[in-house]
Amino acid sequence: MSEPMIGLLGIVVLMALLSLRMPIAFALALVGFAGFALIVDLGGALTNLRLVPWRYIADYNLAVLPLFILMGSITANTGVTQDLYGSAYTWVGQFRGGLAMATIMATGAFGAVCGLSLAAVATFGRIVKPEMERYNYDPKLAAGSVAAGSTLTSLIPPSLPFIIYGILAEQSIGRLFIAGIFPGITEIIFYFVVIYIICRRNPQMGPAGPKTSLKAKLASLKKAWATLALFVLVMGGIYMGIFTPTEAGGIGAFGAIVISLIQRRLTVQGFINSIGETARITAMALLIFIGAMLFSRFIAVSQLPFMLSEMISNLAIPDLAVIVVILIIYLFLGCFFDIITTLVLTLPILFPVIEAMGFDPIWYGVLMVRIIEIGVISPPFGLDCFVVAGAMNVRVGTVFRGVIPFVIADLFNVALLLAIPQISLFLPNMMLRL
Repeated sequence: MSEPMIGLLGIVVLMALLSLRMPIAFALALVGFAGFALIVDLGGALTNLRLVPWRYIADYNLAVLPLFILMGSITANTGVTQDLYGSAYTWVGQFRGGLAMATIMATGAFGAVCGLSLAAVATFGRIVKPEMERYNYDPKLAAGSVAAGSTLTSLIPPSLPFIIYGILAEQSIGRLFIAGIFPGITEIIFYFVVIYIICRRNPQMGPAGPKTSLKAKLASLKKAWATLALFVLVMGGIYMGIFTPTEAGGIGAFGAIVISLIQRRLTVQGFINSIGETARITAMALLIFIGAMLFSRFIAVSQLPFMLSEMISNLAIPDLAVIVVILIIYLFLGCFFDIITTLVLTLPILFPVIEAMGFDPIWYGVLMVRIIEIGVISPPFGLDCFVVAGAMNVRVGTVFRGVIPFVIADLFNVALLLAIPQISLFLPNMMLRL
């Protein structure tokens, strides 16, 4: 059996193990170890098993992961979500669909301190539902705005998917963070347009709330100052080159603790809960990293990525068409796997192909993260939609019907990012000139 065929067989075995509900970290490690031993030898596989965990767990850059997780956990456990939602609603609640727009704004702002969409779904689903019911919002619009808004957390920095992509693909995490800002803003604009169209066609779906004065609007910003301060501190420092992403994570976590203490919201139990949550998520991520690295080495020695690159280069189709096909694959995978799982499964196989074709890896990273997040809210299998249904106590079908207009808007945004790469690359390229 040829080496590329062993690589393909390894992927099939990996999918089978995942379908049997084996934890992804152990499935990746097992297939990576066995495949490497089959292609090279058992001694080489054992050497990998001994060296890979130490090499990657001891990597200084990996410290960015628990630091940003801690920052998000501290802020989430001290009531920042309610503050963000209240402030956003004060500004846009008076318009038709204002509550839905406020949900989009608040989840986008929440992404500045917490980079996981599932956390946003679980948090805002509980907060949004009572207000939506109070103003007689259509359940489809309410659930759809929560599901769609939650995906912004992967674009608005600091994004955990960008951290994982940067580590696995060996790209600058700081540049990835900055690259997500403009695409996140364009996505918010697309979502606002969707809400406006829906409520213009049927005002009963999103009735306008009470008007607020400019004084009340400005006063509401006091509720959101902590999130804004953290975002400016962390991203401003990275953009200006004052500190690295890892240092920014430490400063952000410390800043979250200080702000929470100033606001008198951080209790001993809340701090313990945040530490425990950070430890659990980090331990899970590190195990997945180890498995992903073992699997990546197996895929590399199988020559499968190089065979795919050669096959694609021989096809008489434009390079952009290849990117579109890859994005469709990611959209499909996003319906069944969470974004972290999808990244670690596919990057060892497809990233070398992207590199061989000469595409900018930062631009590709933004596209990939965005399209996977579209998958996690796409009917009929989007995982986040099931979480929204549970958090808001509505039928899954209601969530799916509500999210379809937002998914369409997402696809238009991806098309825009494909057509104009500078939307993603302008700010990162400006960093090089500072």
